[in-house]
Amino acid sequence: MFHLAACYGEIMSDKTVVQLLREFVSEREWGQFHSSSNLAKSISIEAAELLECFQWSEDADPLRVQSELADVLTYAYLLADRLGLDPDTIVTEKLKETRTKYPVEKARGRSSKYDEL
Repeated sequence: MFHLAACYGEIMSDKTVVQLLREFVSEREWGQFHSSSNLAKSISIEAAELLECFQWSEDADPLRVQSELADVLTYAYLLADRLGLDPDTIVTEKLKETRTKYPVEKARGRSSKYDEL
């Protein structure tokens, strides 16, 4: 399976994904197109393309799935950066909130929504 780190080699050890994305966008002067609403729309569009990989079969092409997932994550990172949010922090905070909604003793092995547990 292809990995971004293989492309960037040593760069990945010194720079975060957000830094790499900032440089990529800056080099192309694309920041002017990256309003919060445009980035949010792009996440939805790319998520639909990811879903399309599974439209007719669970046996989706792994490389296509990886590519589409990378697009979704790229736009999510760019939106978080635009809003001044740290992805690790907001995911960790949301996980704490979700742990409370879905306690292990009630949620284990169930797909029910929290208000149905």
